[in-house]
Amino acid sequence: MTDATHDPDAEVQYVTGQFRSTFSSLFARFAADSALATADSTCALDLAYGPLPRQRFDFFAARGPSDATLLYFHAGYWQSRDKADFRFIAPAFTESGVDVALVNYPLCPEVSLAQLVQACQMAPLAVAAHVASVRGQSTPLIAAGHSAGAHIAIELALQDSTRKKTAEQSTPFVGIVAMSGIYDLLPLVKTSLNRKLHLDLQSAATLSPLRRVAADLPPVVFAVGATETTAFIEQSREMHDAWMAAGNDSQLQIVESADHFSLLLQFIQADCALHTASLAFPLLRS
Repeated sequence: MTDATHDPDAEVQYVTGQFRSTFSSLFARFAADSALATADSTCALDLAYGPLPRQRFDFFAARGPSDATLLYFHAGYWQSRDKADFRFIAPAFTESGVDVALVNYPLCPEVSLAQLVQACQMAPLAVAAHVASVRGQSTPLIAAGHSAGAHIAIELALQDSTRKKTAEQSTPFVGIVAMSGIYDLLPLVKTSLNRKLHLDLQSAATLSPLRRVAADLPPVVFAVGATETTAFIEQSREMHDAWMAAGNDSQLQIVESADHFSLLLQFIQADCALHTASLAFPLLRS
């Protein structure tokens, strides 16, 4: 990448500055807990929601009746990682009466980012159909995502709202949990991440949900670690402000002492505000 296409500050804010020396041990913990989740839970792995090889989801059934279904989209800057790395998330929710679907998606550069988001649009309907086949009835859907997955979750909410207005088939979300997300993609154009994303200024703007917030969208919890870079914190703050300005319900949590990945521990910890807020969405409908 030449100096003309590289912004050193953006590289720090979105790439190198997010790294922590604790990640190696944290990822080892995630892997061990993910293995336990598949051993100790009622789950079905690699269910198809589309024709592409990575259009697959893992389904973890709640212990007892289900109050909702959580769709979770993983991190990886739209170009790496796998749902299997995040199976450790499921038990905290299944034990609280929530079914969990961990969703994979095609990766860049095998597909464009626009094609990736389009592929993910097939997931909610497929998961809802699976829930209905297992439970005999549908349940409210919550979309959750981390980092790139937060961007995907917000995109699905925006596009679902558009489908409802045009009377197309949709699966409305009762709420969204968007953790450490990137909602304005323009800063990424001049980082090393763009070697695989292949964004230009126009496509980055088009794929930035911050620019397309409208009214009548579901409530969102925007969360970010307090020790993340300034850019990541501001991304969540600006998206929260835009959501509220459009008349939608939003909560912003800047989680003390959490970094980009340790934030997920707050997501699954029963006594943490982020986990509590994630379980509160179905109650809004009762």
